[in-house]
Amino acid sequence: MKDFEEAKSLAVQIKKEIQEREQLTCSIGIGPNKLVAKIASDIQKPDGLAVVEEKDVKAFLEPLDIDKLLWVGRKTARKLNALGIKTIGDLARYDPSVLVEKFGVMGTQLYLYAQGIDRSEVGMRGEVKSIGRNVTFEKDTSDWDLVFKVLDKLCEEVHKEVEKYNLLFKTVTITMRYENFETHTHGKTLPFLTNRLEDFKKTAHELMQPYLRPERKIRLVGARVSSLVSAEKQTRLA
Repeated sequence: MKDFEEAKSLAVQIKKEIQEREQLTCSIGIGPNKLVAKIASDIQKPDGLAVVEEKDVKAFLEPLDIDKLLWVGRKTARKLNALGIKTIGDLARYDPSVLVEKFGVMGTQLYLYAQGIDRSEVGMRGEVKSIGRNVTFEKDTSDWDLVFKVLDKLCEEVHKEVEKYNLLFKTVTITMRYENFETHTHGKTLPFLTNRLEDFKKTAHELMQPYLRPERKIRLVGARVSSLVSAEKQTRLA
């Protein structure tokens, strides 16, 4: 897309075609990233179109209830409310070090989301080539137990998407970034298709091991699966 106007025109066309072909309504959100677009879509349901340009992101998010933020469920919302955080704006202004103390590495992610920051990739459903997540630590770390704990959490989040779309994967890739921003990506293709979380975690751990150096701190870790195949289609072929 060249600009937001072109994106809006396409969204109007999509809504019109869905209405004409299926007699159904849909809600579409347009934003500078997936996070903002998803929130914009959600607040316009069941039949809306919201466009949030990059310059308007903070003003758009500011007044929204905290449970409108991606990944904030009832339990997390209650914990945030207990800290006096009622809106996304409240979270954006909160001390990030306290969020990390209360929520661990997800505290950093929640803080970034509240700023409207989301660097995750956009993929086409039905033509998904890979699914991945990454997290930047609040402070560079050489605490390897923490690194693997976070890596496992990322694997679990990715695995939920794999299950959601009923997929099998064959390639596992990890990404890590040192404190000086030197970044490495290392992948391994398995000899079999799988959807097992244990296979994902085990391979991710193996791939991460060579980068754990006592003299170097890690800034970011990520986990990804690719070489995806529909489990349903695979079953039909078997």
